[in-house]
This record gives sequence, C-alpha cells and structure tokens, in this order.
Amino acid sequence: MPETRDFELNPRLIELASGARRIVALTGAGISTESGIPDYRGPNGLWASQKPPELGDYETNEAARIGFWQERRRRYPQMLAREPNAGHLALAKLERAGKLLGVITQNIDGLHQKAGNHPERVVELHGTTHEIRCMACGRRYAGIDLQRRLDAGEADPRCPVCGGVLRSGTILFGEPLPPAAIEQALALSQAADLMLVIGTSLVVNPAARLPLIAQRAGAAVAIINREPTPLDERVEIVERGDAGPILGALAQYALGV
Repeated sequence: MPETRDFELNPRLIELASGARRIVALTGAGISTESGIPDYRGPNGLWASQKPPELGDYETNEAARIGFWQERRRRYPQMLAREPNAGHLALAKLERAGKLLGVITQNIDGLHQKAGNHPERVVELHGTTHEIRCMACGRRYAGIDLQRRLDAGEADPRCPVCGGVLRSGTILFGEPLPPAAIEQALALSQAADLMLVIGTSLVVNPAARLPLIAQRAGAAVAIINREPTPLDERVEIVERGDAGPILGALAQYALGV
C-alpha cells in the first residue's frame, strides 16, 4: 500500500521529483477548484445542477442550442475572470525549468496556458471552452468573439462563412475524444519518468488508464487528490490534500529553491 500523508510531503516524492527530467502531469477538475471553478462529479458540481449537453440533442434541437447559448452567455465571463492558482503556477514553473514534458488535462478552462504552460505542451482531452467551431465547415473562432455576438442579442449564432451550426470547442456527451489528443496523451505517458496525477477521480476513460500506461513504460506515478481513487493501491505514492499547496511545495523542493 502506498504511503499517504496530509501535507508533509512524502520524502520519496521529493526525491523522485528532484531527479525527474520528464515529468508529465495528468490533471482533472480538482486542480481548478482552488481557482473557483466547481468540479463536475461532486455534490456541488456542475452535473448536479445542470444536465450536460448531448451531441444529438444539440445538433438537431434549436431550443436546446438556444438554452445552451443563454447559459454560456451567463457563465463564460465568469470563466474568463478565473485565475491560475498555486498548482497551475507550479506546473508552469517546472516546465520553464525543463523538468515538465507536458500536461494532459481533462479540464476545459485554459488555466494551464494562462499560468504559463506552452499551449503546445498542454493536451486538452475534453477540448476547451475558449474556442468555438462550426459543425459544418470546421472553422474555429475565439470564445470572446462569440460572447460579443451573444451580448449583441444573437440567440442561435451561426458560422459567418457557411451558415452552419456553431458549438463550443468542448467535448459533448455522445462524442468521441479527438484522436490527435489521445495520441499525444499516450505518447507523453509513455515518455514520462514521473507522472503526477492531480485532482482527478480516475473513473473516466481513457484518462483513467494513462497512469497505468506510464507505469508500464517505467514511470513512477504519484496521485495528488483530496479523495481516494481506484488506482491508489496500484501507484507508488499518494498525497492527500489540495493540489495548490502540495504542488507549490513540490516545485520548490524539485528545483532547489
């Protein structure tokens, strides 16, 4: 059974992070709750208060789209205002120091990039809320530009080029994950010498399989999470607590500052 501590960091984790040269972080909603973004599965999560949109409903049901855009118009400014917390900043610091290969995230909030991680080193498995795309021609638009159209009174905005239905850049229910993102995530997992699994429940595939893939390729795996996960018994280290202070301290130890 892995050793679990509250906040006093496991010396083995400090040793691994200090010696690692190819750290990969797998992050879930738990890294962003400290930035004021609720998780999805908890009692106060988004899925407890609203039904997530499904691909079929959205594409064929105008009323469903209008409802989605009304909700987005209300929520998106709140998302734009969110700032990275100590956990995001610590991962960006590890990247700048040349120790972090990349971040695989289940989050759609863009806070890793906002913290300073290079966009090309962030794999967004579930897409991003900061991008809008056309379901007909595939053209992509900035979320802030779409927000201006919603604020101007458009109820069901369409692609300005082809007239197709627009949608968020996030993955909808009933939609497969992007193959390119899965390939990137697998490549990072297999290249890691240390995988930090942060703030994810590890119950949604394929993300839930990535720590074991990394482990089979020779990486050590450390889980940093408030609650138990199905993989706790199978990894080297578990740190129980909030991601921000744990990662902040870990980055300091790993970089010798």
